[in-house]
Amino acid sequence: MDPCSCDTFVALPPSTTDNRIIFGKNSDRLCNEVQEVVYFPAGVHNLGEQLKCTYIEIEQVPETYAVVLSRPAWLWGAEMGANEHGVCIGNEAVWGREEVCAEEALLGMDLVRLGLERADTAEKALNVIVDLLEKYGQGGNCTEDSMEFSYHNSFLIADRNEAWILETAGKYWAAEKVQEGVRNISNQLSITTKIDREHPHLRSYAKQQGWWDGKKEFDFAGTYSYLDTATMLTSSGRYCEGYKLLNKHKGSITFETMMEILRDKPSGINMEGGFLTTASMVSVLPRDSNSPCIHFFTGTPDPERSVFKPFIFVPHISQLLDTCSPTFEHEDPVKKKAGRKPDRRHPLYLEHQQALEAVDNNEEKAKTMLDNMRKLEKELFKEMESILQNKHLDMDKTVNLFSQCAKDEITIYRSNISS
Repeated sequence: MDPCSCDTFVALPPSTTDNRIIFGKNSDRLCNEVQEVVYFPAGVHNLGEQLKCTYIEIEQVPETYAVVLSRPAWLWGAEMGANEHGVCIGNEAVWGREEVCAEEALLGMDLVRLGLERADTAEKALNVIVDLLEKYGQGGNCTEDSMEFSYHNSFLIADRNEAWILETAGKYWAAEKVQEGVRNISNQLSITTKIDREHPHLRSYAKQQGWWDGKKEFDFAGTYSYLDTATMLTSSGRYCEGYKLLNKHKGSITFETMMEILRDKPSGINMEGGFLTTASMVSVLPRDSNSPCIHFFTGTPDPERSVFKPFIFVPHISQLLDTCSPTFEHEDPVKKKAGRKPDRRHPLYLEHQQALEAVDNNEEKAKTMLDNMRKLEKELFKEMESILQNKHLDMDKTVNLFSQCAKDEITIYRSNISS
């Protein structure tokens, strides 16, 4: 199957400024799918409690961490997100020689959320994901539509100190540790001969299948993918284009740089069409533990015409009502119901789409609206940079930070429509 969704990036010192790790992801999904931004507080759970994921139930753990997620509104898991300990995860659809399992199991998006809820470092999140993969497997339809869309998953997992790439083929997997420089993943296997951790039977299974002769240096992507490594690393696809964009700014990458990469349309990173960029995320992870991690989410399609709004973990965060879809909690996403899909548009999504429709044929109005959106962003970025530099939070303001930003964005859309 041709690659058709998602790119995730990480930049680590010395590629970044101010000794920070910068994480970014575009979630590219079906154009009619709504993505919400939701917050779940830390939790304590009863012994023996079961957890209902998108399709299956699994054993719950005694404690879970607070998480903020950007997720397709119909499912339990997430495309991308962060937790209170500064762990960030994004996943990609990948295909290769190993057959994709259509049987309902854990979705890659479920594994993203589970990794965030259960791990306080990037490597522990990797452990959580591979353990769950071994126990429950991965599989099931990744769309709410009748269209079947199933895949294996790759993950980019980052924290304040390092990043890990985890790529899977069924229950088999390989992982690469990233401690400096830049790295990105897209819709193809990208781990080659630098393998820092792996499934214990990864190589023997490949040899058994006739994909590897056991003599040549083992190359995970070259073995488990249909493409040879040389083609994968030199093609004009989004994986290579994303790597070029990261390297273009190597040494001076900031959170604003990462946002510009996610907004880039000529490269295909900012996708348009039947599959489009439905939501975007950028996180700043300072290595100085006295500085807070800041996570920016759009919650709306097309980052070029969206506002990156900041979220910071503090106690007593107010619920993110303007980016929470109204119908998800009242129905079982597993049931395939005939007829029209429920309206999952959250308030920000509705206002965003109505405003874009209103200016589509009015160049002057479109420019005014975009200018006001960028002005709001610029003010937010300046405020967040001050927080990162001064390491001081106004707690009363921070509990409502993301929610207030969403309201300010909605005000821009409404004023543009009424003018």
